[in-house]
Amino acid sequence: MKTHIFPFTIAYADTDAEGIVYHARYLEIAERARMAWLRGHVVVGDDIGFVIRELNIKYLQPLRAADNFVVETQMVDVGAAVVKIEQKFVKDGNICAIINLKVAYLGGDMRPKRIPAEFIDGLV
Repeated sequence: MKTHIFPFTIAYADTDAEGIVYHARYLEIAERARMAWLRGHVVVGDDIGFVIRELNIKYLQPLRAADNFVVETQMVDVGAAVVKIEQKFVKDGNICAIINLKVAYLGGDMRPKRIPAEFIDGLV
């Protein structure tokens, strides 16, 4: 499956008093990367679309103010109503953090629903 690349630069506001990226900021940056990846792929009809069901972060190396890096987003498994996604924060070829998540596709009734094939076809 193809990888979406999202470039990002750390601002001072993203860091703690030591100049290291605050742990929760990784979630916001990952969300921005996922939204860029999904841009142009519309939710069908009255469906809610994807919601996060599980999330795990592994911090490997700190990112600091003014660091330039990319978030590599890739689907690693697709089920009927759930997609597993991996997001890597990569700086100068080194992985700084990895986020693994499962997202569920919900219909308008807030229940899991089969992911429309045309939606998945546009992302793989």
